[in-house]
Amino acid sequence: MHEKKIEFNHPDGLDMKTIAHLIQKASEFESSIYIHVDEHRANAKSLLGVMSLPLTTCEELTIKAEGSDAEAAIESLAAYISEPTA
Repeated sequence: MHEKKIEFNHPDGLDMKTIAHLIQKASEFESSIYIHVDEHRANAKSLLGVMSLPLTTCEELTIKAEGSDAEAAIESLAAYISEPTA
């Protein structure tokens, strides 16, 4: 399993547009991808899962992925989450 800690840095917080793009990006990969915020965990490909995360701007989260394209998945999601324009 691969993982990376990053800071959530979208100025609008976790709004529906951000969630939709995140899920779309995660769905491009075959790997299982999870986002962890404190003790909470959500499947990065699940709308309800991501919506349930207690995530605010400038909060640290961990992306974990397992599968054949796990490293690429983590890097893609990390770039999107940490850079509002990505």
